[in-house]
Amino acid sequence: MSNEKKTGPMREPVKALLYARVSSKEQEKEGYSIPAQLKLLRGYAVTNGITIVEEYIDVETAKQSGRANFGEMVKYFRKHPNVRTLLVEKTDRLYRNLKDWVTFDELDAEIHFAKEGFLLSRDSRSSEKFMHGIKVLMAKNYIDNLSEEARKGMQEKAEQGIWPTKAPLGYRNVTAPHGKKVIEPDPEVAPIIAHMFYWYVQGDMSLKDVAENARAMGLAYRRTGAAVPVSAVHTVLRNRIYTGEFEWKGRRFRGQHKALISRELYERVQGVLDGRHASKHRSTKHEFAFSHLVTCGHCGCSLVGERKKRKYVYYHCTGYKGKCGEPYVREEVLEAEFLRVLGSIRFNDDVFEWVRKALRDSHDEQKQECEAAIQRHRAEWERLQKRIHAMYIDKLDGKIDDAFFRRMSAQWRDEQLRCEHEIALIDVADRDYLDSGVRLLELAHNARRLFEQQGPEEKRKLLNFVVSNSTWQHGVLTTTLRQPFDLLAETAALAARLAGPDGAIPPGHPVWLGD
Repeated sequence: MSNEKKTGPMREPVKALLYARVSSKEQEKEGYSIPAQLKLLRGYAVTNGITIVEEYIDVETAKQSGRANFGEMVKYFRKHPNVRTLLVEKTDRLYRNLKDWVTFDELDAEIHFAKEGFLLSRDSRSSEKFMHGIKVLMAKNYIDNLSEEARKGMQEKAEQGIWPTKAPLGYRNVTAPHGKKVIEPDPEVAPIIAHMFYWYVQGDMSLKDVAENARAMGLAYRRTGAAVPVSAVHTVLRNRIYTGEFEWKGRRFRGQHKALISRELYERVQGVLDGRHASKHRSTKHEFAFSHLVTCGHCGCSLVGERKKRKYVYYHCTGYKGKCGEPYVREEVLEAEFLRVLGSIRFNDDVFEWVRKALRDSHDEQKQECEAAIQRHRAEWERLQKRIHAMYIDKLDGKIDDAFFRRMSAQWRDEQLRCEHEIALIDVADRDYLDSGVRLLELAHNARRLFEQQGPEEKRKLLNFVVSNSTWQHGVLTTTLRQPFDLLAETAALAARLAGPDGAIPPGHPVWLGD
């Protein structure tokens, strides 16, 4: 007889992909983020009997979609339907933009957020999906806030007369002796740019002629070597930066960079351009709240508003594709339908306070990470300060000369300023991170009331933020709530169905709390 024990069928281990990300090359160089994520996720896989079949790592920002290895990971999921599990450290490591969130939602994958102790799948409760959606939007707001602080820094550079971004054609970005990034004339391209202004001001050359002459002199994009098109020539001739001045965010500044042409030549060129390309522009303001916001369910054309008898507003199909049979509809009817939709995302005051408290509690971990990052930058600042002090003693002792001391101390003080700037960014973003989630909840809670009180323009803005794909057919409005408002409406509807005689579901009920 055989000594082998009879056993039941072996359960096939769950196959999963692993994804880790840091948001900059600088974080990668610090060497603490990627290794920590990999260690956490590999350990999580072992503990939970999960087999990792592929690992994907990105070292770049997630503000915009299109990260290299993120895209490869999505392709893998689509090509291997038997793999439907993803391991990631936490929400903001996976996505900080809404497009990637939607992409993963369509993949129908089971996502394990190891550090947050959270699993998201098709079977997750609507309340869990809603809270996850709030986290995604809060993460997006965090990076948006960092971008806002970066824009403030660029504005400060403009105030100082420094062009704050990538150098335009004819200039190049360099580091000045004081350590700041500035622009200076490109010795190969700048003379060609000046010639372009002189050629065009004569009035007997077209933009195409100027472009051909410039290309004949060797004008091309430095990075790619591609020929400069006519549209780029027009952009150059319209750019005031070549006079030594520049415009930034609607204001004009006197730049510190060297001018390539005189102001008088620039103004004469503008006169020639205006004479050849004069056009009239009209700006329109939406008088009707729902014009082009709702499409006709019959033909797909837009509904537009029209005032009758100077008093009543009716909406009708534009009939762009031919005569349409959808009858006119009064604005009050459409408004009542949108009020019904906005009312579906409201929940009672007790639940609102409970969710707000839950958000504040979940923010504690994020706050700890921000505090740790601030401590790292402060420690770096102190290290640099000790270096400067020690080098000053060496200068007094005659071990180093004064020129070397000035050069190195200036470099280290610039690094200290960078640390101070990073601390300020993290501090502001951390405060806004939570506030944005609370404001989102407040918007859902008060959307119907706000809609009733606003004028046409503000009503449009509110609807564009909350709903999409609105259609009108046979007297019925069909619309799609944007995430996470759709999840909130789903949960609120379930709560209404389960409500007791008093019509309210308490915050501690499983429909809100989950498992």
